[in-house]
Amino acid sequence: MSRTSSGNDLLLNRREALLLSAAGAAAALGRPAYASDSIKTGVHQEPGYVSTPPLTAVAKTQYGKVRGYLDGGVYTFKGVPYGQNTGGENRWLPAKPPVPWKDEYRGSQFTDEFPALTYGANCPQRLHPWTAIEQTFIQDWDDGWQSEDMLKLNIWTPCLTGSRAVMFYIHGGGYSFGSAYELPSQDGAQLARYHDVVSVTVNHRLNILGFFDVSEVGGAAYENSANVGMTDLVAALKWVRENIANFGGDPDRVMIYGQSGGGSKVTNLMAMPSASGLYHCASVQSGGGGNIPSAEQSREFSRQVMKKLGLAQNDLASLQKMPWAKLMAAGDAVAASMNPPRTGFFFGPTPKNAAPRVGWTPTLDGNIIPMRSFYETAPELSKNIPMLIGSVSEEGNQMSSKPTEVEWHATLAKELGEAKATELIAAMKKAHPEKTIRTLSYGVAGLGGRNHVVDMARMKYDLHAAPVYTYFFTWQTPILDGIPGAWHTSELQFCFDNTLRCEQGTGNTPEAQALARKMATAWSNFAKTGNPSQPGLTWTQSDSNRNQTMVWDNECRMVDDPEGAVRKIILS
Repeated sequence: MSRTSSGNDLLLNRREALLLSAAGAAAALGRPAYASDSIKTGVHQEPGYVSTPPLTAVAKTQYGKVRGYLDGGVYTFKGVPYGQNTGGENRWLPAKPPVPWKDEYRGSQFTDEFPALTYGANCPQRLHPWTAIEQTFIQDWDDGWQSEDMLKLNIWTPCLTGSRAVMFYIHGGGYSFGSAYELPSQDGAQLARYHDVVSVTVNHRLNILGFFDVSEVGGAAYENSANVGMTDLVAALKWVRENIANFGGDPDRVMIYGQSGGGSKVTNLMAMPSASGLYHCASVQSGGGGNIPSAEQSREFSRQVMKKLGLAQNDLASLQKMPWAKLMAAGDAVAASMNPPRTGFFFGPTPKNAAPRVGWTPTLDGNIIPMRSFYETAPELSKNIPMLIGSVSEEGNQMSSKPTEVEWHATLAKELGEAKATELIAAMKKAHPEKTIRTLSYGVAGLGGRNHVVDMARMKYDLHAAPVYTYFFTWQTPILDGIPGAWHTSELQFCFDNTLRCEQGTGNTPEAQALARKMATAWSNFAKTGNPSQPGLTWTQSDSNRNQTMVWDNECRMVDDPEGAVRKIILS
């Protein structure tokens, strides 16, 4: 989305990583990225104490015992390996199972128990390019640390025995950046503590390390290299199926859910035969779908990257030894040259006549990924999987953007034409007289997000199988005079029940706390039963005629097609 204080500069945020490859992003930014680290990485949501009891905080896995810790009554295990180091000779190969600790750490103190006490590394990636101090404040981002030994997951559980639903969360950041702990909202302790589920988050390969086709370089062993970032997630889900019972989880009740790029990963998993049977319901949040490139497009992209690096087309050894940053720079340059300039700035369905863009994205290879799931249609493979699909009202929030009404109108007119821009602004001002022009400008992408939700829900509904439930998160933060609205990622603070941990975004007001408890209950009920309703708040299934939608705000309610008249202006 192109928005600026002046109406001219191109700025990127996390939401736009869904739409623009990392390569295109770097070219568009034309400026350095600066790290941002959470100031609350270790803050606890609830009073309590931390302990590491030698008997009760130890769980078994196929590869050996893992020792976690108790935090306010929640058993916590961080950085648990589900695969081996992906660097060197393992680059672009399918994830290999972990080596048992007794073999991996022979002669060390880890022989009997792996210390699952801290988050693992993130996939190597560009540091997040924050564009405003206010954005850094409300997001409270943590760039973490990086290594190709990143196939790790994190588990929060109220008890190591029993059979609870499992909530498996996949982080956003498109397919190029992000991590399981990028935002403090993604901490799973509250879900375990108050909602009696097992919460799991995961890291996996991204960018050129996860989505680069070297099949022509390395041969048959690398036939799935273009999609190893997705098959990593399948490996993590298989780990859950095989081990989660030892953490009090039920392998036959696993919910996959993701936000932004994580939502797109969920829709891809729903079309992947290798993931079938590993999950039982799914939630797609401010993302999903995608016009991914064909196998031939990805192979041609790889050929051009090899030329850019000055390597022979079969020089796999050099690729595996080369520093990640050099690989990424070459890929950025090639993607910028191969992809046409992007036009438009609405978050929503990519026009069906648009050409796929190459870069850091999965590939339609006909094997691992057989279709453009929730872009062309919903997959029959997962027709019996219940779904939640939703978005937030200010998807386009970017705090560095401070347009006047005249500047906002000029930006819209450039994309939509003078008449439609005038109509859209008038409709938004009428619908929300309580919002400032700046906040309303962020909401244009929110309308696009609603269009995308309606489009995907229709595809799911047309299968006439498992239900689809849709939502629209409209709660307006009191922070920074309410200007940020309901920004991209803001609902995570609530569906993880983390308003105190995320008080820089929520204020941890009584209203925020009440909403969070309701949302987290809905998400956990969905994981448990496939139905997100709760006493006093029935969530009705959506259909293509009425678009019944749960609006999450201080007054939670079902609404037929919220913002329907305004969102349709974009489509007219």
